[in-house]
Amino acid sequence: MSLTAGSRPDGTRPPAAVEEPTAAVAAAVTRTRVPRKAARAGKIPFRVRLRRDRALILMTLPVILLLLLFNYVPLLGNIVAFQDYDPYVSSNGVTAIFHSPWVGVEQFSRMIDDPLFWGAAKNTLLLFVLQLVLFFPIPIALALLINSVIRPRVRAVAQAIMYLPHFFSWVLVVTVFQQVFGGAGIIAQTLEDHGWSGFDLMTNASLFKYLVTAQAVWKDAGWGIIVFLAALAAVSTDLYEAAAMDGAGRWRRMWHVTLPALRPVIALLLVLRVGDALSVGFEQFLLQRDAVGVGASEVLDTYVWNMGIQNGDFSYAAAVGLVKGAIGVCLVLAANKFAHLLGEQGVYQK
Repeated sequence: MSLTAGSRPDGTRPPAAVEEPTAAVAAAVTRTRVPRKAARAGKIPFRVRLRRDRALILMTLPVILLLLLFNYVPLLGNIVAFQDYDPYVSSNGVTAIFHSPWVGVEQFSRMIDDPLFWGAAKNTLLLFVLQLVLFFPIPIALALLINSVIRPRVRAVAQAIMYLPHFFSWVLVVTVFQQVFGGAGIIAQTLEDHGWSGFDLMTNASLFKYLVTAQAVWKDAGWGIIVFLAALAAVSTDLYEAAAMDGAGRWRRMWHVTLPALRPVIALLLVLRVGDALSVGFEQFLLQRDAVGVGASEVLDTYVWNMGIQNGDFSYAAAVGLVKGAIGVCLVLAANKFAHLLGEQGVYQK
C-alpha cells in the first residue's frame, strides 16, 4: 500500500492545525496596542477609550456646553458678593463688575446683623422640616398602595391621575386651591349656605405652612410615586413567595421584603431633599405673598429676589445666595455621609 504525502501509516491524514482561541488572539492584539503598565493594571488608555466612545461623546457634547454656559459660567458672577456692585458704573453690566469697588466680607457682616434675613431663614427651615415629615413619606405610602392593586389597568389609571399635577404650573396649582379653599371657594360657599361664614384658608397666616405643604404634596407626590414604583418593579417575586411560604403575612412581607428593597432609593432621595433644604420654593410663595403677608411667606428665595431685583441691592443678594448654596453643599455631604453609615450608596460612593 502506497502512502500519500502527509498521510499516516494507517492511511489517515493528520488533523489540520487548530487555530488559536479567540481570547488568546485578542490578548495578543491587546498586548501590542496597550502599554505594558496599563495592561498589568487592567486599565484601558485614555486615547483608546476616547476613540472607542467618540460617538457617545459627540452626542453628549451639546448638553455639556449648555450646562457650562447656563449653569457654571454664571457662577463667576458670585464675585459681586465681595463688591459694592453698581450696574450703572459702566455701560455694560458685565464690565461693571471690573469697575465696582471691593468691600471684602462687608455684605456677609451685614447679613448676620439683618433680622429680616434670620426671619426668612427661620421660615425656610421650618417649612423644610414640615415638608420632610409630612411630604416625604406620602409618595412611599402611595406607591405601596398602588403596587398592591392587582389589576394593571386600574393601577395605570391611578398612577396617571396622581402624576398629572406634576405638569401643572404653580399659577394653576394656587388657582385650584383658591377655588377650593379660598373665601369664594367651594368649601366657603357650602359652609355659608349652612350658616357658617368667614372661611378663608388662603389668607390664614398661621396655617400657611400647612397650606403650601399640601400644595407641594398634590403637585409633586406623583413624581416620587413613579420613582418608587420603578424600584418596586425590580423586586423579585421569589422573595415574596419565599416569605409567604415561611408564614409571613402581608405586613411582614412589606416590612422585610418591600421596604429593604426601597431603602437605597429612599436614601438617595432623602440626600437630595436635604441638599435642597433651603430651596423650599420661589414662585409658590411669591404668588401668595400678598395674601398672608411677608412674615409668613418670606423664605430665602423670595428674600434674595426682593433684595436683589426689587431693591437693586445685587451684592447683598449675591452674598445671601452664596451662603445658601454653600450650606446646601454641606448638607448634601453630611446627608451622604450618613447614608454611608447606614450602608447605602447615596449620591456617590465612598
